[in-house]
Amino acid sequence: MQTQVLYIEDDREIGEWVCADLKERGYRVTWLTSGEQAVEEAKDCRLAILDVMLPGLDGFTVGQRLKKQYPSLPILMLSARTSIDDKLQGLEFADDYLTKPFHPDELAARLEVLLRRGGTVALENEPLRLGHLLVFERENRIVVEPTGEEVVLTGKQFYIFQFLLRHLGQILTKEQIYEAVWSEPYLDGDKTLMVHIRHLREKLEINPAEPSIIETIRGIGYRVKS
Repeated sequence: MQTQVLYIEDDREIGEWVCADLKERGYRVTWLTSGEQAVEEAKDCRLAILDVMLPGLDGFTVGQRLKKQYPSLPILMLSARTSIDDKLQGLEFADDYLTKPFHPDELAARLEVLLRRGGTVALENEPLRLGHLLVFERENRIVVEPTGEEVVLTGKQFYIFQFLLRHLGQILTKEQIYEAVWSEPYLDGDKTLMVHIRHLREKLEINPAEPSIIETIRGIGYRVKS
């Protein structure tokens, strides 16, 4: 079965060659030139490719609406904007961010990664399995196997873990995580995120001193391994 992709791009020239390339690679593409119908058109799609600069609703707004409606839908942002602020804003909800110009082989490779990762994320009512944990992403529930005990997180703990899950397998910097969760600039040396990660591990890990769920990448940040 062909993979259905939602592609939102108002530039006709770019849109035509991206669509042609994706179709040649075996994808079925729904191409929109604005984001007004994105939520409706995404219901049967397995991933979304989204430009930032769109007429009417901008790509950030469209992406946030898509993620709210379809939490497990992988979203790849395409943009000529290269600033770190724009990338961080996009990665608050998107799963990847690719800057223009780009090679079609790189786009295709990134889509394959998102689809593989998406296969490990909860679809319908099937939970994501992370070691001894079952994560019901659509229901925002975390259950310990085999006891069935539910893990209760605070608001900030939940948003941190959700952001890590959204980028499953990726190494995220402390700056990326902090600015996505707190919506303010990260100050070098700030221990706030580290403290929250420690408390999060106390709830999620079998042995918080030797974490197997949230991995520390020394000198960079953290990741949840798929």
